[in-house]
Amino acid sequence: MIKNLLNNDVQKFINQSINKDSTKLILKGSPFPEINIQNIVEQIIAKKKCKKKLPTWFKTDKIYYPNKLNIEQTSSEITAKYKANLISGDSLIDITGGFGVDSFAFAKKFNEISHCEINTELSKIVAYNYKQLGVKNIKTIADDGLDYLKKINQKFDWIYADPSRRNDTKGKVFLLKDCLPNIPKYLDLLFQYSNQILLKISPLLDITATIKELKFVKEIHVVAINNEVKELLFILQKNYNNEIKIKTVNIKKDNIETFNSLFNSPSDVTFSLPKTYLYEPNSAILKAGFFNEVSHQIKIYKLHNNSHLYTSNNLIPFPGRRFKIIQNSSYDKKLLKKIIPNQKANITTRNFPQTVAQIRKKTGFKDGGDTYLFFTTDLNNKHIILICVKV
Repeated sequence: MIKNLLNNDVQKFINQSINKDSTKLILKGSPFPEINIQNIVEQIIAKKKCKKKLPTWFKTDKIYYPNKLNIEQTSSEITAKYKANLISGDSLIDITGGFGVDSFAFAKKFNEISHCEINTELSKIVAYNYKQLGVKNIKTIADDGLDYLKKINQKFDWIYADPSRRNDTKGKVFLLKDCLPNIPKYLDLLFQYSNQILLKISPLLDITATIKELKFVKEIHVVAINNEVKELLFILQKNYNNEIKIKTVNIKKDNIETFNSLFNSPSDVTFSLPKTYLYEPNSAILKAGFFNEVSHQIKIYKLHNNSHLYTSNNLIPFPGRRFKIIQNSSYDKKLLKKIIPNQKANITTRNFPQTVAQIRKKTGFKDGGDTYLFFTTDLNNKHIILICVKV
């Protein structure tokens, strides 16, 4: 930590420069002879990233920020709060502490939190920030979480881990064992120190493959914010061997969409040609693979086995987007231009041979407007366009 960055004048400069061009700031140089401008700008960039993601940190005076990569990799306050509401107890150890956002949320549900971070500098920053945030029940340890567990040989109510993707797996399909720490490898060790484990996993991982890598999986939570999947949460309980619950949540500004089922639950699905209304499930449901379960639970028709769009005659509540179908058309460029003379529409493809980019290039349609075009395949394997307006 560069303590001079916490001086009142420097902090004032940082706050006043939040919305300024960082390149221009660097070219002007540092107004403080004792501090390099690059270090100041690094604080400005990191703090700006926290405005929406970590508002508590952003609003608190004299918070010290790590590099922007640490900020990008950390949980948001919204997802951290969601995790904290899933579990509670007397003690929890976070073996992959990072910037400490999750531990901060857990501290409101547990009496004692142990925050382990192998990066000594980051651990110092987190310890300092907790003091600024007024947190008193988190112990920060600059050590590898697994090594620390072995040293203290203590039982905890919960173990929390957020394994990070190894650098050498970039651009490749990867498994949980490709992350650090390798949770599947050390799972027996972890269960020596707690009967309950909460894992935060990248949404890029396949749920079925991850279940196969683990054991004693009790619950899985697919967490999305504004229809973007942010986290997969796996709850493990020692010796648990019953059905696995999968819960999906899409946290929006005005409401929260939830949809739950069991892993590999047999579902009856019904099909139909497009009716009056069209439904598109949110991203959390799609990630969970509840394609048939949506039809089964909500009692609506699916357009095609691989289209993952649904229809009904009556408008019903739905965890996703709802549309009224204005017209069901074949893929005819000339006809489309007659129907939509301003050539402006929101385009989505589901089980269709062309991409959105290819369709836009072919039709010349621009993005936006109040018209929604769904290019898809119906139950007769016919390529169709559903011209819709949002409900």
